[in-house]
Order: sequence, then C-alpha cells, then structure tokens
Amino acid sequence: MSDVQPVDVERALTRIRARVHHTPVVTCTGLDALTRARLHFKCENLQKTGSFKIRGACNAVFSLDGRDAARGVAAHSSGNHAAALAQAAAWRGIRATVVVPDTASRVKRAAAERYGASIVPCSAGQTAREQALDDLVSRTGAVVVHPHDDPEVIAGQGTAVLELCEQVEGLDAVLTPVGGGGLLSGSALAARHCSGRISVIGVEPERVDDAARSVRTGVRQPPTDADSIADGLLTSLGELPFRIIRSEVEDIVTVSEDDIVRAMRLIWECTKLIVEPSSAVPLASLTSGALDLRGRSVGIVLSGGNVDLDNLPW
Repeated sequence: MSDVQPVDVERALTRIRARVHHTPVVTCTGLDALTRARLHFKCENLQKTGSFKIRGACNAVFSLDGRDAARGVAAHSSGNHAAALAQAAAWRGIRATVVVPDTASRVKRAAAERYGASIVPCSAGQTAREQALDDLVSRTGAVVVHPHDDPEVIAGQGTAVLELCEQVEGLDAVLTPVGGGGLLSGSALAARHCSGRISVIGVEPERVDDAARSVRTGVRQPPTDADSIADGLLTSLGELPFRIIRSEVEDIVTVSEDDIVRAMRLIWECTKLIVEPSSAVPLASLTSGALDLRGRSVGIVLSGGNVDLDNLPW
C-alpha cells in the first residue's frame, strides 16, 4: 500500500475542486466564550452528500483509469461513504455497489440508494462486512474504494483542512473526529503542507477507542466492538491512516457518550447548524475538559450532517 504525501492533498484538491462544495467556515462567540478558544468550524455537514466523504470518494473515482473505472466500484460502509461513492460514481457514469450492515442508519442507507448505489446487506461487524465485500468483488470484478485505507481517499479527505487553512490564517490547532482515520490522517498531511506549526488532534468516543490505544501503544489495536451514538466512527482504524497518524498527529483524546450528546446539542443551538453525533465529537473534547486549548485558534471539522430527525438523542 503506497504512502501519501502532503503534495497529494494539493493534487486532490485540483482534481475535485469543480465537483465538491468549497464549504464555509462558521464562528460562534458563545462557543468561544464557553471553551475560551477561538473556534472555526469547517462545515462539511453542508458538503455534497452531507459529509466530507465525497472528497475522498470523488478523488478516488476520478483517479481510476478508464479500464478500471469500467469495472465499477465497490465498498463496505455504514453510511456516509456509501452515499459519497454512489454520487462520485454517478458523476463518472459508472456502477457503484456498497455492502451495508443491517445496523446502519436508515437515513444514510436511503441516501446511498438515492444517489444510485446498489445495496448488498450484511450482518453487523467488521468481519462480516469484509467477507461480504470480498464475495461481491469476486463475482463482479469491481474496484474496491476503501472508506479510509486508500491513498486517494486519504488525500481527498485532507482537502477539507487544506481549504480551512486558506480560509483562516494563523490556526494553532485542528481537531477532527477519528474512526477509520482517513479524515484525521489526510487533515494532518494538509496541515503540514500549509504550516509546520499547526497541531492536529483526533477525538473519538471512549467506547470505541482503538485509535487512542493504537497511538498509545505504537501498535494498531483491534476495535472494541462496542456501540456509540457516533455511528460514523464505529469502523476500525486503518493500516495506512495509522502509519500517517503515528508520525503526523499530536494526540488522540476520547470523550463520553454524554459529552457527545451535549456538544451536538450545543452546536445545533448555538450555531443553528444540523450536525450528526460524529461531528460533535471534537467540540466535546473542549467542552468536557478532555482537551484544553484556551487562548488558541482552533479549526474544527464538522464532518457531516446526516441525521435521523425522528431519532434525536435528546
């Protein structure tokens, strides 16, 4: 598996710029006062397909040569990557098939179908997902676009922070959620490309803390198989993202389920932005006291806004 360099993020932005939204950055004096920091929210909840995932999927799909693209693309995903891959494939005029676990959000599954994906259901759990995808690829010959363990996907995800650095001068730190690690690793590469002085920190639910344990031990750790309200972060940390995170990311901290819900509600109430629980995880690190960045200029990637409005956590 090839490595990813900061320049690859810049190339990815050139490739996808005309197809994805240049999302806005929002500030909020109330949340600044609460955290005693200067917060800059990069609104990927307003991105096409409702999350940052379109960046990586688009970069990967449009990086394929014509012969590979004609085979169609496939992936396993609990939601946002499925919709993003379907949309990117539709833009290129090729087939997308996605393995989706039975436990996936109905809203996210419906979105993937709406964007044109063929859905293959499977049981919950990483092993079941990977086996179903292997079976699918052996039958169809489709090209796998992994949700995070793919160099082009990682480079594409990093374009959100590359834009953020262009939009906000003098950032001291960038916070992103971490599940599979594609966004965090890509963001770290983008931050290094922009400035060597920006600290990049990942945040994850304490129930699913394999990334934090991996960084602490220096060895990629297995997932806990626990559940979390932050359903977008339930996937295990990828091999390639972990290699990048070990060298480029300052720290990974964890937050409780209650912290996540409180932060999600704060974002809804204070910024008037609809975000999903995974998006609230970075802010939760500041409002809970898990991370102290008082007096610093902090970029926070709001990773997505695909929420089941009939099943809110409050």
